[in-house]
Amino acid sequence: MLNEKKYITIQEACKWATKYTGKNVTSSNISYLIQYGRIRKHGDNGNVVVSVNELKEYYETYNGSRENNWKEKLGSDLNWALSFEQYKESETTKHVHRLHPYKGKFIPQLVEYFIDSNTNEFKKDIYFNKNDIILDPFAGSGTTLVQASESGMHSIGIDISSFNALISNCKVLKYDLTDVQNELTKITKVLKSYLSKSHIMQFDDELLIKLSIFNNEYFPVPDYKYKLKQKEIDENAYGKKYEELFIKEYNELISKFNIKLLQDKSESFLDKWYLQSVRDEIDIVFNEVKKIKNLNTKKIISVILSRTIRSCRATTHADLATLKEPIKSTYYCSKHGKICKPLFSILKWWESYSKDTIKRIIQFDKLRTNTFQYCLTGDSRTIDIISELKKVRPDFGKLVEDNKINGIFSSPPYVGLIDYHEQHAYAYDLFGFNRNDELEIGPLYKGQGKEAKESYVNGISEVLINCKKYLVDDFNIFLVANDKYNLYPTIAEKSGLKIINQFKRPVLNRTEKDKGAYSETIFLLK
Repeated sequence: MLNEKKYITIQEACKWATKYTGKNVTSSNISYLIQYGRIRKHGDNGNVVVSVNELKEYYETYNGSRENNWKEKLGSDLNWALSFEQYKESETTKHVHRLHPYKGKFIPQLVEYFIDSNTNEFKKDIYFNKNDIILDPFAGSGTTLVQASESGMHSIGIDISSFNALISNCKVLKYDLTDVQNELTKITKVLKSYLSKSHIMQFDDELLIKLSIFNNEYFPVPDYKYKLKQKEIDENAYGKKYEELFIKEYNELISKFNIKLLQDKSESFLDKWYLQSVRDEIDIVFNEVKKIKNLNTKKIISVILSRTIRSCRATTHADLATLKEPIKSTYYCSKHGKICKPLFSILKWWESYSKDTIKRIIQFDKLRTNTFQYCLTGDSRTIDIISELKKVRPDFGKLVEDNKINGIFSSPPYVGLIDYHEQHAYAYDLFGFNRNDELEIGPLYKGQGKEAKESYVNGISEVLINCKKYLVDDFNIFLVANDKYNLYPTIAEKSGLKIINQFKRPVLNRTEKDKGAYSETIFLLK
């Protein structure tokens, strides 16, 4: 028996972990645990083995003990079936759901569970049917629209952010992929031609070689991370010491290749958060995008460019989600446990995201149904849904006018948590979209005080009152929220609605650094 052995091979570890967790664990998963110091590698490179006890200790936190621990902290009414823990990250970010990063989105399986009657044979209640029309008045990045398409339903999204509407619509648009690929190839050729005349790539190559040699000596994988886990090394002191040691080599290369690091001004987001070489490449690619004639092709390539430049901001890997200060030199990276560098070129990410986007669109094309999906840009408190929809999709607008909307599935913004425009400030700068920050409901800059909460309650209530005008009589409204201030009973009352059920779910895979026990509630209102 495998569990009777003290040490097992990588392949044996896959089988052991698969049986122990009830999930498919691959050799890549085990290698990840070794690389990031979760378990120790034993033996030499030709005969790597791992400890069964270390594996068991690691996976215990991801098995039944986690469910019990979270229920102790969050309450026994936690619905663990809605954790969707059986899904890998690749499944919760499937196909077009990962076309572009977005803070605060829910996973597609949650939408699917409530709107698609075929997802769970034990689920007794059916809330929506094929060809129903679903509304998401806080569309965000379009998760509800995509899942409605998969489930054979029509859907309308509304978002105050022009950029959010662009992302949502790009996920559900149909493309001439030959044209998209041809345009990407042309732009990549122009970018490579520019780089061939520049010394940036030669500088970057030499820097990478020096970093590899340095990191192999002072931050060996996986030994260094394992020692950190065992608290054998003071990370702050050790990292700072060798960060300062390498900076000398870095500065020598900067001088050798005469690299200009910062831009001459720092007025806009693009000025402040990008090194000069990266900004130059962004402008080159964007000038090519503006020449594209096919509007749908132009839109999806704009999203690829936005995704690319988001990954190329002059910040540390640990601060990508919450920018602190622009970085212009090599630094000790707590995320990767070694000395890392800022990005000097967008080429790698541009090529990677171009290929990834095509692949994801093809995957979604196999699953999508022949239904209407569209995201309107507007204020859900006041928008005339049918009138605005008829301007862009007359046939869809007529369908909504004749049949009405069957219900809502949405995740409203939380109180004082995210500035939804600011998270994509680079895109607003580049594309010239108008910002409507002042119309956001519950933005970060308003805080979480009494006045902010009252404003939030009024805002969400006004959205529901406006949207009710377009719903069938026997509608279902699902709102996903972490209602720590108990605002939703008041919101329901002010909206002329009743909360008839609540589903409390654990949120297991948050993108924030805080990985503690956390839940959200799905409110069903009628």
